Amino acid sequence: MTLHVPRLHVIADCASLAQQAVRGGAPAVQVRIKGSSDAAVLAECQRIVASARATDAVVIVNDRADIALAAGAHGVHGGADDLPVSVLRHLMGSDALVGGTARDPDTARRHQSDGASYVGVGPVYATATKDGLPEPLGPAGVERVAAAVDIPVIAIAGITASQVPELLDAGAHGVAVIGAVAHAADPAAATAELLEALGA
Repeated sequence: MTLHVPRLHVIADCASLAQQAVRGGAPAVQVRIKGSSDAAVLAECQRIVASARATDAVVIVNDRADIALAAGAHGVHGGADDLPVSVLRHLMGSDALVGGTARDPDTARRHQSDGASYVGVGPVYATATKDGLPEPLGPAGVERVAAAVDIPVIAIAGITASQVPELLDAGAHGVAVIGAVAHAADPAAATAELLEALGA
Protein backbone atom coordinates (compact mmCIF):
# COMPACT_ATOMS: atom_id res chain seq x y z
CA MET A 1 0.00 0.00 0.00
CA THR A 2 1.40 3.42 -0.96
CA LEU A 3 2.27 5.58 2.04
CA HIS A 4 0.96 9.11 2.41
CA VAL A 5 3.46 11.95 2.74
CA PRO A 6 3.61 13.21 6.35
CA ARG A 7 3.39 16.96 6.99
CA LEU A 8 6.34 17.11 9.41
CA HIS A 9 9.74 15.59 8.63
CA VAL A 10 12.28 15.83 11.47
CA ILE A 11 15.78 15.41 10.11
CA ALA A 12 17.97 13.47 12.53
CA ASP A 13 21.60 12.39 12.52
CA CYS A 14 21.31 9.89 15.36
CA ALA A 15 18.85 7.51 16.97
CA SER A 16 18.57 9.50 20.22
CA LEU A 17 17.30 12.62 18.43
CA ALA A 18 14.95 10.55 16.28
CA GLN A 19 13.53 8.89 19.38
CA GLN A 20 12.84 12.26 21.03
CA ALA A 21 11.13 13.52 17.87
CA VAL A 22 9.00 10.38 17.67
CA ARG A 23 8.09 10.84 21.34
CA GLY A 24 6.88 14.33 20.45
CA GLY A 25 4.64 12.88 17.76
CA ALA A 26 6.82 13.27 14.65
CA PRO A 27 5.07 11.41 11.83
CA ALA A 28 8.32 11.17 9.82
CA VAL A 29 12.02 11.05 10.56
CA GLN A 30 14.45 11.78 7.76
CA VAL A 31 17.83 10.24 8.54
CA ARG A 32 20.85 12.29 7.46
CA ILE A 33 24.14 10.88 8.74
CA LYS A 34 27.43 12.12 7.29
CA GLY A 35 31.02 11.05 7.92
CA SER A 36 30.32 7.55 9.24
CA SER A 37 30.99 4.12 7.75
CA ASP A 38 28.21 2.38 5.87
CA ALA A 39 28.00 -0.22 8.63
CA ALA A 40 27.59 2.48 11.28
CA VAL A 41 24.95 4.32 9.25
CA LEU A 42 23.02 1.09 8.69
CA ALA A 43 23.10 0.22 12.40
CA GLU A 44 21.83 3.68 13.36
CA CYS A 45 19.09 3.53 10.72
CA GLN A 46 18.01 0.13 12.03
CA ARG A 47 17.73 1.58 15.54
CA ILE A 48 15.66 4.48 14.23
CA VAL A 49 13.33 2.19 12.25
CA ALA A 50 12.85 0.03 15.35
CA SER A 51 11.99 3.01 17.57
CA ALA A 52 9.62 4.47 14.95
CA ARG A 53 7.51 1.32 14.93
CA ALA A 54 6.02 2.20 18.32
CA THR A 55 4.10 5.13 16.79
CA ASP A 56 3.99 4.03 13.14
CA ALA A 57 6.26 6.94 12.24
CA VAL A 58 7.72 6.87 8.74
CA VAL A 59 11.50 6.67 8.28
CA ILE A 60 13.10 8.16 5.18
CA VAL A 61 16.85 7.85 4.55
CA ASN A 62 18.64 10.70 2.80
CA ASP A 63 20.67 9.84 -0.29
CA ARG A 64 21.07 6.09 0.25
CA ALA A 65 18.53 3.71 -1.26
CA ASP A 66 20.72 0.73 -0.32
CA ILE A 67 20.76 1.71 3.36
CA ALA A 68 17.02 2.45 3.29
CA LEU A 69 16.25 -0.99 1.88
CA ALA A 70 18.64 -2.81 4.21
CA ALA A 71 17.26 -1.02 7.29
CA GLY A 72 13.62 -1.58 6.36
CA ALA A 73 12.95 2.17 6.03
CA HIS A 74 9.84 3.49 4.31
CA GLY A 75 11.59 5.61 1.72
CA VAL A 76 14.53 7.62 0.48
CA HIS A 77 15.15 11.29 -0.31
CA GLY A 78 17.52 12.26 -3.09
CA GLY A 79 19.36 15.55 -2.88
CA ALA A 80 20.37 17.73 -5.81
CA ASP A 81 23.62 15.78 -6.37
CA ASP A 82 22.35 12.29 -5.53
CA LEU A 83 20.89 9.52 -7.70
CA PRO A 84 18.02 10.68 -9.95
CA VAL A 85 14.48 10.23 -8.69
CA SER A 86 13.76 7.81 -11.53
CA VAL A 87 16.57 5.53 -10.33
CA LEU A 88 15.52 5.81 -6.68
CA ARG A 89 11.95 4.91 -7.62
CA HIS A 90 13.17 1.87 -9.56
CA LEU A 91 15.30 0.71 -6.63
CA MET A 92 12.70 1.35 -3.92
CA GLY A 93 9.63 0.01 -5.72
CA SER A 94 6.22 1.53 -6.30
CA ASP A 95 5.01 1.66 -2.68
CA ALA A 96 7.96 3.44 -1.05
CA LEU A 97 8.19 7.17 -0.42
CA VAL A 98 10.67 8.81 -2.78
CA GLY A 99 11.50 12.48 -2.41
CA GLY A 100 13.59 14.76 -4.58
CA THR A 101 15.07 18.18 -3.92
CA ALA A 102 13.80 20.98 -6.16
CA ARG A 103 14.54 24.70 -6.13
CA ASP A 104 12.57 25.60 -9.25
CA PRO A 105 9.36 24.55 -11.01
CA ASP A 106 11.09 22.73 -13.88
CA THR A 107 13.06 20.45 -11.55
CA ALA A 108 9.94 19.78 -9.49
CA ARG A 109 7.96 18.84 -12.59
CA ARG A 110 10.74 16.48 -13.69
CA HIS A 111 10.77 14.80 -10.27
CA GLN A 112 7.01 14.38 -10.44
CA SER A 113 7.15 12.76 -13.86
CA ASP A 114 10.00 10.50 -12.66
CA GLY A 115 7.86 9.12 -9.85
CA ALA A 116 8.57 11.31 -6.82
CA SER A 117 6.11 11.07 -3.93
CA TYR A 118 6.96 14.63 -2.91
CA VAL A 119 9.50 17.38 -3.52
CA GLY A 120 11.61 19.04 -0.87
CA VAL A 121 11.92 22.75 -1.62
CA GLY A 122 14.65 24.89 -0.16
CA PRO A 123 16.52 26.50 1.31
CA VAL A 124 13.45 28.53 2.23
CA TYR A 125 15.25 30.60 4.88
CA ALA A 126 18.90 31.05 5.81
CA THR A 127 20.31 28.17 7.83
CA ALA A 128 23.62 27.21 9.42
CA THR A 129 22.97 23.46 9.43
CA LYS A 130 24.28 22.87 5.90
CA ASP A 131 27.12 24.59 4.04
CA GLY A 132 27.18 25.75 0.44
CA LEU A 133 23.47 26.30 -0.04
CA PRO A 134 22.17 28.84 -2.57
CA GLU A 135 20.28 31.99 -1.61
CA PRO A 136 17.06 31.38 0.33
CA LEU A 137 13.94 31.03 -1.81
CA GLY A 138 11.50 32.44 0.72
CA PRO A 139 7.78 31.65 0.70
CA ALA A 140 7.51 33.03 -2.85
CA GLY A 141 9.90 30.37 -4.10
CA VAL A 142 7.86 27.68 -2.38
CA GLU A 143 4.71 29.07 -3.99
CA ARG A 144 6.23 28.91 -7.49
CA VAL A 145 7.15 25.24 -7.07
CA ALA A 146 3.88 24.28 -5.38
CA ALA A 147 1.92 25.80 -8.27
CA ALA A 148 3.87 23.70 -10.77
CA VAL A 149 3.22 20.21 -9.38
CA ASP A 150 0.42 18.05 -8.05
CA ILE A 151 2.53 16.15 -5.50
CA PRO A 152 3.13 17.45 -1.96
CA VAL A 153 5.75 20.14 -1.40
CA ILE A 154 7.85 19.95 1.77
CA ALA A 155 9.59 23.22 2.61
CA ILE A 156 13.02 22.96 4.24
CA ALA A 157 15.76 25.05 5.86
CA GLY A 158 15.68 27.54 8.69
CA ILE A 159 12.01 26.90 9.49
CA THR A 160 10.51 27.57 12.91
CA ALA A 161 6.97 26.97 14.13
CA SER A 162 6.13 30.67 13.75
CA GLN A 163 6.94 30.54 10.01
CA VAL A 164 4.78 27.49 9.27
CA PRO A 165 1.55 29.45 8.55
CA GLU A 166 3.13 31.54 5.77
CA LEU A 167 4.55 28.41 4.17
CA LEU A 168 1.19 26.66 4.27
CA ASP A 169 -0.33 29.78 2.71
CA ALA A 170 2.30 29.50 -0.04
CA GLY A 171 1.09 26.01 -0.89
CA ALA A 172 3.45 23.83 1.14
CA HIS A 173 2.02 20.49 2.29
CA GLY A 174 4.43 20.47 5.21
CA VAL A 175 7.93 21.21 6.45
CA ALA A 176 11.23 19.47 7.15
CA VAL A 177 13.28 20.78 10.06
CA ILE A 178 16.64 20.22 11.67
CA GLY A 179 17.60 23.01 14.05
CA ALA A 180 14.06 23.75 15.27
CA VAL A 181 14.09 20.33 16.93
CA ALA A 182 17.76 19.36 17.23
CA HIS A 183 18.76 22.62 18.93
CA ALA A 184 15.69 22.87 21.15
CA ALA A 185 16.00 22.45 24.91
CA ASP A 186 13.19 19.88 24.65
CA PRO A 187 13.12 18.26 21.18
CA ALA A 188 9.90 16.38 21.89
CA ALA A 189 8.10 19.57 22.93
CA ALA A 190 9.51 21.42 19.89
CA THR A 191 8.18 18.64 17.65
CA ALA A 192 4.73 18.92 19.23
CA GLU A 193 4.78 22.70 18.70
CA LEU A 194 5.55 22.27 15.00
CA LEU A 195 2.73 19.74 14.65
CA GLU A 196 0.33 22.17 16.26
CA ALA A 197 1.41 24.91 13.83
CA LEU A 198 0.79 22.49 10.96
CA GLY A 199 -2.64 21.62 12.29
CA ALA A 200 -1.52 18.00 12.32
